[in-house]
Amino acid sequence: MHADTDTLYYICSVIQHEAIWLHVLVINALCARVLLSLQVTMALIRLLTRLSGYVHLKQGLECLGASSQSKRLQQHTAAHSSSCSYQLLPDCMELSCGGLVMHFDYVWLRDHCRSASCYNSKTNQRNLDTASIDLNIRPSKSRVDENNLFLTWPDGHITRYNLTWLAQNSYEGQKRSAVQPRILWSADIYSSAKVPSASWDKFMSCDEELKNFLNNFLLYGIAFVEGVPPTLDATETATQRVSLIRNDKQQALLYTAQNSRLNHQCIQVFHCLRHEGTGGRTLLVDGFHAADAVLQRTPENFELLSHVPIKHEYVENLSEHRNHMIGIGPVLNVYPWNNEVYMIRYNNYDRSVINTVPHDEVRRWYAAHRQLTAELRRPDNELWVKLKPGKVLFIDNWRVLHGRESFTGLRQLCGCYLTRDDVLNTARSLGLQA
Repeated sequence: MHADTDTLYYICSVIQHEAIWLHVLVINALCARVLLSLQVTMALIRLLTRLSGYVHLKQGLECLGASSQSKRLQQHTAAHSSSCSYQLLPDCMELSCGGLVMHFDYVWLRDHCRSASCYNSKTNQRNLDTASIDLNIRPSKSRVDENNLFLTWPDGHITRYNLTWLAQNSYEGQKRSAVQPRILWSADIYSSAKVPSASWDKFMSCDEELKNFLNNFLLYGIAFVEGVPPTLDATETATQRVSLIRNDKQQALLYTAQNSRLNHQCIQVFHCLRHEGTGGRTLLVDGFHAADAVLQRTPENFELLSHVPIKHEYVENLSEHRNHMIGIGPVLNVYPWNNEVYMIRYNNYDRSVINTVPHDEVRRWYAAHRQLTAELRRPDNELWVKLKPGKVLFIDNWRVLHGRESFTGLRQLCGCYLTRDDVLNTARSLGLQA
């Protein structure tokens, strides 16, 4: 028996709602009941590690409502919470809740005031003119209770912050949290997870089926819809259920492997409408999994790949149109506050002249690139999928690398690109973290 997707979803749910010691018990219990391969188990452990910061933050937030008398810590302590205290330092406010120590600049605290005069809660827009705030501002009065921090500014304006909100939006909290939960996978990990495909009929009529599909897509970077009629119209209908299709003559309903890596908004869709022959399997590789392997084994190579800017270029001169696209950036794009990878640029065919790297770094960059290439080409990281009529594949081009093997006979393939922002917007509107 293998771990199914429901088990993985359950673990993700536990991560978000229980204490860290309970996570260990859950994992131990699951591993005892379910015969997980070593790779699957390690993937789950990595997922827990990536989100442990969120769990630590959650623990701190749950302590905010604890009621007990405590001594004042230096200047200020919540009257009924021994787990929360703060200090007004010369250049910032230091807030400590549940073991998490956070620092807030005074201009930031004034700028983010959520009072009716400073913030429109209906439109979720700021009313306050940030340029009007004195850069040397400091609260004249302050106090804290079980759940809130109150600051009085020199002009008499009072700002109230919910402590949970402050912890969630602090730099320290964000640094420990994952922007987007994900499961890194090799071929064995993905196959063992038995991730279900969406059913065409339910996918088109049920928001819950769409939500499950998008959840799989966010976790793995790929997702499938089965039972789609093998026509262009049906493929377009299925695609528009997720997002708007790019209105581009060169990119709508066609497959251009070369320029897909330069399209910063693309989520790619494939549907094999017809194949009378053999071969033609699609190759899928989780680029984030390969990047994580480099990070774990050689952090200095990961640092190079995530900071050295490289130019990619695609030039196409045809009688009916011309393309000349350029993309510049590191091979691995990371969020600077938590080092989480959010995009991989890897296309050796379209890599331009390396003229953005000092000579003393070139050899080290080549060594780092070679290590990443070796990870991407490991046979155990290669997931091979046979696309058949009725099976539509969605690929996150910022994460998953793809290709195909040679084939014989007639093969008709259609596809398109989706705007990334629109896909993530759909996911968020259904309550997913994206």
